[in-house]
Amino acid sequence: MSSVRIARTALRARSAAIARPVQRRGYADAVSDKIKLSLALPHSSIYKSQDVVQVNIPAESGEMGILAQHVPSIEQLRPGLVEIIEEAGGSKQFFLSGGFAVVQPDSVLSINAVEGYALEDFSSEAVNSQIQEAQKIASGGGSEQDIAEAKIELEVLESLQAALK
Repeated sequence: MSSVRIARTALRARSAAIARPVQRRGYADAVSDKIKLSLALPHSSIYKSQDVVQVNIPAESGEMGILAQHVPSIEQLRPGLVEIIEEAGGSKQFFLSGGFAVVQPDSVLSINAVEGYALEDFSSEAVNSQIQEAQKIASGGGSEQDIAEAKIELEVLESLQAALK
């Protein structure tokens, strides 16, 4: 197909798209001020709610707060704390090893992670001892693969240690 034919086809398709009326939200439309949240792992769903006010996530680009009617986006998550602020005023905190957060239109938020646990399930003493073990391996006490795995484990454990403080 020649480039001229491709350009004509694209122009015709563009003209058809422009001819359609644009739908816009008016002042009378009801807008929800709550987020529909789903926090899921591959083997289970650990949190699901229709009445969340705000969700704070550890995005790769930095800490991010998500409110109702947030712009649709996809964010990669680094290991860290997800804080869910509920309508009743309480909050829940989960530590995720990483994952993705997908903000969809109509205030729908899906967070998918490989591993995630409630923050209260961790003890700072256990985390500190695991950090010491990972530091020994990461400083050269094993094979190249063991060292790489220990460095990843160390990154996650240090994020968890910061969340527990």
